Amino acid sequence: MIVIRRWPLVLHLCAFASLAAAQSVRMGADAYGDWRTDAPGVRRLIRPSDLPPPVAPQGSASPRVVPRPEGAQPAAPPGFAVELYARGLSGPRTLRFAPNGDLFVAESRADRISLLRRNAGDAPNPQRAIVASGLDGPFGLAFPPSANFLYVATATRILRYPYAPAGAPLGAPETLFDKMPGGGHWTRDLVFSRDGATLYVSVGSLSNAGTDMGPAPADLAAHEREHGRGASWGNELGRASVFAFAPDGRVRRPFANGLRNCVAMALAPARDDLWCVVNERDQMGDDLPPDYATRVAPGAFYGWPWFYIGANGDPRHKGARRDLAGEARTPDVLIQPHSAPLGLAFYEAQQFPPEYRGHAFIALHGSWNRAKRTGYKIVRALFENGRPTGVYEDFVTGFVASDSAVWGRPVSVAVGPDGALYFSDDGGDAIWRVRYTGK
Repeated sequence: MIVIRRWPLVLHLCAFASLAAAQSVRMGADAYGDWRTDAPGVRRLIRPSDLPPPVAPQGSASPRVVPRPEGAQPAAPPGFAVELYARGLSGPRTLRFAPNGDLFVAESRADRISLLRRNAGDAPNPQRAIVASGLDGPFGLAFPPSANFLYVATATRILRYPYAPAGAPLGAPETLFDKMPGGGHWTRDLVFSRDGATLYVSVGSLSNAGTDMGPAPADLAAHEREHGRGASWGNELGRASVFAFAPDGRVRRPFANGLRNCVAMALAPARDDLWCVVNERDQMGDDLPPDYATRVAPGAFYGWPWFYIGANGDPRHKGARRDLAGEARTPDVLIQPHSAPLGLAFYEAQQFPPEYRGHAFIALHGSWNRAKRTGYKIVRALFENGRPTGVYEDFVTGFVASDSAVWGRPVSVAVGPDGALYFSDDGGDAIWRVRYTGK
């Protein structure tokens, strides 16, 4: 059984005070900005009390993805080296290391899974082989503790492939679940509990703000008994949620609701606390509402579509579901709006200095719904004694070429068997590796 700890506010404040005393943290209006204010080591804290009122969105457009400029190199803190590990992929998204060190990559654009086998000495440009194809938007990848299967989530299905590290990479797949709602936010992530008894599956919303769900069910109480507190309905039924499955896919139950688009999930170190990073809604202004990373408590409700960041009501649903206002959880780490967090990994290895252990790395893909570019970087969410402080720090930056163009878009993060941090880049169709050299 999952046990989620809700840390008292005083513990958050004490942890933050300790960090603030050691290093300057940008707060309030200073926590917001664009790519020009990004640099390794810059720390931000966005508090619920700092949120501006909703405003009409400003003009914005998706950035052009351009070739990597000559001499352009991602920036990292002193002592870290960022190197191009693999190139020539097609829309690489989720990264997962197998127990034997093989790296599996969901190439979502090409509807396939590839395996990257390490070279001697962990040299770049690993051997690559396509191990599954024709998959309809593969994204989530997970190995159970037994490591005898690779689970794959596509936009509409959960598949299970026999996996034998010493032999053929994958056997013929078995379809465990084929009733995932399609369309809209299509990424489905997968994470196993530490005992392997539960498979968590995230499903994003169909729409931005759920304004076309239609009238509420006539018996709302019965609806929530079946689908969980705060469950959406109509064309959003079974969405904006995390589900708990049996490993064979035959039993599914709601785990948490109101998560607009929980793209990536991970377990916190040394405990079964489930975390996810969430892309919040658009069309409320450049600086609202924040994206976030948070623990996902069983049975909890996180606001979407009626509320955001606690009991703040979405004006598009004015007056609706007031019974849920006091139940909408406030997320643990608020991230600058429209950063689009897509990847999450806790660092538990030894290759980085000790002060990095137990912290979470998050990949920010960047979003279209902002007049000035933000995101396009890897950040580190800071923890103290296993508790989130709410502060996050720029770790790898430098993928923005101008106000209208970027040359890289980080997606997924994973810690390799060598202790290095790997991240996919679906703008540059590449995988990068970050190692600590001390130089």
